[in-house]
Amino acid sequence: MDNKCVWNKYNATQLKELESFTSDYINFISECKTERECVEKIVNDIEKEGYIDINNAIKAGKKLKAGDKVYSVKMNKSIIMMNVGSDKLEDGVNILGAHIDSPRLDVKANPLYEDSGIAYLDTHYYGGIKKYQWVTIPLAIHGVVAKKDGTTAIINLGEEDTDPVFFISDLLIHLSQEQLEKKAAKVIEGEALDIIIGNKPAAKDDKNTKAKTIKEDKEEKEAVKKSVLDILKKYYDIEEEDFLSAELEIVPAGKAREAGLDRSMVLGYGQDDRVCAFPSYKSMLKVKKVKRTAVCILTDKEEIGSVGATGMQSQLFENVMAELLNLCDDYSEIKLKRMLANSNMLSSDVSSAFDPSYASSFDKKNVAYLGKGMVLCKFTGSRGKSGSNDANAEYLGSLRSIFAKDNVDFQLAELGKVDLGGGGTIAYMLAKYGMNVIDCGVAVLNMHAPYEATSKADIYETYRGYISFLKNM
Repeated sequence: MDNKCVWNKYNATQLKELESFTSDYINFISECKTERECVEKIVNDIEKEGYIDINNAIKAGKKLKAGDKVYSVKMNKSIIMMNVGSDKLEDGVNILGAHIDSPRLDVKANPLYEDSGIAYLDTHYYGGIKKYQWVTIPLAIHGVVAKKDGTTAIINLGEEDTDPVFFISDLLIHLSQEQLEKKAAKVIEGEALDIIIGNKPAAKDDKNTKAKTIKEDKEEKEAVKKSVLDILKKYYDIEEEDFLSAELEIVPAGKAREAGLDRSMVLGYGQDDRVCAFPSYKSMLKVKKVKRTAVCILTDKEEIGSVGATGMQSQLFENVMAELLNLCDDYSEIKLKRMLANSNMLSSDVSSAFDPSYASSFDKKNVAYLGKGMVLCKFTGSRGKSGSNDANAEYLGSLRSIFAKDNVDFQLAELGKVDLGGGGTIAYMLAKYGMNVIDCGVAVLNMHAPYEATSKADIYETYRGYISFLKNM
């Protein structure tokens, strides 16, 4: 079956809306490169649209009714939005679920060191990356440092034109004969992904060099490290010990950009999976009144297995749904189980886009293409569908019906050829409740690279598809 290019179906009004929506999206992924930054931005947006913190509703003893909107934030890294509908909750809700973490480098707990007059931060990569892609590109530092006195320093360095950037060095081509003989996975080792952050030593003290103590001699040998610590102290009031309670993420520096002479694409960091998170929460704001309660989950830790308190494998979602039932004066354990089992979900995650340069990795009949609409993946996983949620035919048929009603173009796809590998999403973690779940999102070129590419038309069509789902399922 040949899917048509969706660009050709838009009228002038729709094209204008497409450009406006994707412009906002480019700003979003340029400004929000960490989970914390995404959550802060989203909370600011949704509170303007009438959403209130569920904890405030609980403390006030507020009872929710149709039309009320609440949200729940966990550790500033995950957020769940809820728009209460007129139907009974135990009959099920409509759920959009995306993740807002992306592959990156994390700064280690004891990271700062000096070697041969260069100061480094030691890192540990997060999620699946090709390590060689991260060397020699400009990098930025985003995150927080929690200090013993209870205050928190927010770090965002490398994004403004006046900011310094950071980088990881690579061996010069003239001496790379042995390096180039290595397999790609070994060309750059994980322990070599340390970022360079300084080269200028601190000013020397005027002391009698003959009377130097061992400590003073060590400080002179680590004069660049001392200089870095002096800067951190001056601008952020951070001591070296404060790295122990820091969460610092190393990400590509700079803004996302329009790509192509026709400006038809977006090139930027972290589009897996913020290219699905953005239309997910924006569609929640677009749909004002719903029959079935609408829920949007934007979760953390998907790239490392959805573990931890802010990941989808935690009890976070179930606990928040229980609180929602209770606020609607309708809680019981059996009603919670019924609500979860009767729900429908779009696991809003990306799919691989066909790349003609690597055509042999794809089944051309069952792969997504840029510019051909939203992507439905019946299953992800690897090889023999291992680790996947395999959506049932009836649910797919229902989705086809509602998308046809709203003229939403979609394509059905797999990640790649069966024996080449695979990947997973949060879909199977929600399917365990017995609800209908299918993966549904945007096709991406260069997935997990520092800069990923998407089609503006696919982003817009996915947004339209999510709106249709929330209104009609």
